[in-house]
Amino acid sequence: MKAKTPSESHTILSDLVLPGETNPLNNLFGGELLARMDRAASIAARRHSRRIVVTVSVNHVAFKKAVPLGSVVTIEAKVSRAFKSSMEIVIDVWIEDRESGNRTKANDAIYTFVAVDDMGIPVSVPPIKPETDEEKMHYDAALRRRQLSLVLAKKMKPEEATELKALFTS
Repeated sequence: MKAKTPSESHTILSDLVLPGETNPLNNLFGGELLARMDRAASIAARRHSRRIVVTVSVNHVAFKKAVPLGSVVTIEAKVSRAFKSSMEIVIDVWIEDRESGNRTKANDAIYTFVAVDDMGIPVSVPPIKPETDEEKMHYDAALRRRQLSLVLAKKMKPEEATELKALFTS
């Protein structure tokens, strides 16, 4: 299978924050933002694999800045690493200032998706070939996160998590 670059899966979704999507402080509900991030990540995973994809885990979410009512919120997602059938997707959330048009990073997340066939059976996906320094950093970190998840789930012995162990030994 031919490797793909993260830019081939790059997905951008922009939308307006409406009153029915906000909490009593007039900020976007966290669950609403999670759903929007899930949709963007799903599109990125589908672009990479060209298969049906399902969310396996939300590995990390950071709600760093509230997203106020009336804001234009933009979600950018792309595949950072592909394993056999799973893909890690990195997501950045931006808020656009209504008057200046300047963008501020509000949140970020990491999701994992698996490509499946019509029966829901996992299928292989193309590998990722990172190009930029940032993509290479995400690519390397994805393996450590995967090893940590496998160790915590008791699907990998700690001594087998070589990339993860390298963080703690010199």
